[in-house]
Amino acid sequence: MEVESVTFEGKGYALQVEDLHVWIRGKHIVKGISLEVPRRRILAVMGPSGSGKSTLLRAINRLIDLIPESRVEGRVLVYGTDVYGEDPYRVRRLMGMVFQTPNPFPNMSIYDNVAIGPRLNRLVRSREELDELVKWALEKAMLWDEVRDRLDDPPHRLSGGQQQRLCLARALALKPRLLLLDEPTGNVDPVNAVKIEEALRSLLKDLEITIVLVTHTPHQAVRISDYIAFIYSGELIEFGLTDTIALNPRHELTVKFLRGEV
Repeated sequence: MEVESVTFEGKGYALQVEDLHVWIRGKHIVKGISLEVPRRRILAVMGPSGSGKSTLLRAINRLIDLIPESRVEGRVLVYGTDVYGEDPYRVRRLMGMVFQTPNPFPNMSIYDNVAIGPRLNRLVRSREELDELVKWALEKAMLWDEVRDRLDDPPHRLSGGQQQRLCLARALALKPRLLLLDEPTGNVDPVNAVKIEEALRSLLKDLEITIVLVTHTPHQAVRISDYIAFIYSGELIEFGLTDTIALNPRHELTVKFLRGEV
């Protein structure tokens, strides 16, 4: 399949994956996945546990490089940048990542958890700019009103769901073009799960950002996304508009997954 290279300034796709294969310690985990996601959309990658969803995310942002005995074939383009043709540190600056288990930095305050990325990457020139950026990121993560008077507190004083929203704010503070989330609501309570979903949808209204969300919950995929990729045993079974897949899935495995049978 011919893939047209695009640039951030021009029209095109935020994410293009072409014939992507990933092996880890000799095991073929991701098997020839190809998909294209337009800018300012949410892609939900759904599938049962062990289907290769998280490995796909790590291949996109090259965290797969940190896994011993891993090998990748294929192409990944993020806003026209060939992920495997660039320095991985430069590539990762285009992306933010939120994992399933909240992982705020325990020895830093709430404020410093959000501020560390902009500080290290010299995104701001003054304390006033940094204050505004921290507030902005916490607002986008729907956490500002809950922590505005306790920014010097350590993150362990937050609930698990609040910690996860803090991790979302930390990722957003770097102004990523592509936001990757690996089952971000899997370990939080329903109230915080709703707030995270609302925060993600609201991001598309104001920012030049595209979101890839891994989930094993079909209802969440249908509720939040514009596109769905259904992966089973490392293979892309179906990919397309969410409404199309939800209302008229083409593959029997997709039907069974949507019914909770696989």
